[in-house]
Amino acid sequence: MSYEKNARVINDDIFDLINSCFEKERNSRNINSRCNFFDEYKDYFVLTDDGSYSIKSKEINHKVETLHTSTGAISESFEKFIKPMKFNYNEDIAILDICAGLGYNSSAAIADFIKNNSDSNLQIDMVEISKATLACGLLVPSPIPEHDITKKAIENELIKKDYASISYEKCEIPENIDINVYIEDARQTIQNLEDNYYDAIFLDPFSQNMAPELFSLDFFRQFRRVIKDNGIIATYTSSAPVRAGFIESGFHVGQGPIFGRKQGGTLASPNPEVLDKSLPKNDEIRIALSDVGIPFRDPNLNNNSDFILDKRSEVRHNARHNTKISSAVKTPIFLTKKMDDEKLKRRVERNLAKMNIPSTTSKEAFYILECEENYKEKQDLKNNSRNRILDMIKKLEKVKNGDYNAK
Repeated sequence: MSYEKNARVINDDIFDLINSCFEKERNSRNINSRCNFFDEYKDYFVLTDDGSYSIKSKEINHKVETLHTSTGAISESFEKFIKPMKFNYNEDIAILDICAGLGYNSSAAIADFIKNNSDSNLQIDMVEISKATLACGLLVPSPIPEHDITKKAIENELIKKDYASISYEKCEIPENIDINVYIEDARQTIQNLEDNYYDAIFLDPFSQNMAPELFSLDFFRQFRRVIKDNGIIATYTSSAPVRAGFIESGFHVGQGPIFGRKQGGTLASPNPEVLDKSLPKNDEIRIALSDVGIPFRDPNLNNNSDFILDKRSEVRHNARHNTKISSAVKTPIFLTKKMDDEKLKRRVERNLAKMNIPSTTSKEAFYILECEENYKEKQDLKNNSRNRILDMIKKLEKVKNGDYNAK
């Protein structure tokens, strides 16, 4: 999959219309095409419940969605990416915004910084592979005043890249706010960033099925290198392979805020004590024990999406019944539970038997889930989601290999 194809997150029609709009601007040296774009193509934009606009995605698996929740695009930025942070506004703050899109997450960070700022400085490094998506951020009405600051930074970079040609945005970027815009593959950007530098990373790709390369454990290992020890990563997804990737790359994980979805997102940090909530019990169990917890892999940070997805499917297949319990019918979540549904029970126990677990209520089952008896929603250095997941992985391996003798 080429970078150009990968960059087409937004609807194909509007992607081409935006490119055409800015081509006209370059050719005519006239701002009219940009100024009239929103009114002329308003049907391509989606008004969310808080009054901010989102935009339709390209068709994926015969389905078109919006880039943000209908509950509120800018509200989602504040709820999922700003509120979970533990910023000390008396010190300088550095944020890495991956898949910056229309610039809403960075704008929310700027608004929060201005509200709480004393004499410190804010640096935001925005990374977005698609010029058209960033340009769309110039075309939508600003949902908050601080979005005008982000627009100015985006416009400056698009002019440097010879995509836009006119400096139209009048907002001045405050002297204590430094915004860098990288229009390139985030996997390449991050390899050139400084160690132990960022207080926060916003990870906001459209979906893991469209961009698994931005959810791989190898990409997360770069996060571990560039983030501070008390830094926090925020992402909207509750996906098991994403959470597993964070854990395997050295992070602790926690439950993110619930906003516009049934489940909370994911927070990750080297320090579990800055993560308020553990993952739900069943999520921990499935990540640790089933093939659904196989992470995405991209060892050289250069594979395309289809390769990464296909490779994970192959690894899942090989792991099933060998190193992981089958994820069919969510088998692992029934461990230590009595089951009344006989048909379901037979399916579950067939899957368990292949991993040397005689039944859902066997001693082996209770041994594997022993750590879950001490489950706490509030995490600390010893009792946290990461440690419990790693404990279950080790115990499943012992049972499968016959190293555990039930007493």
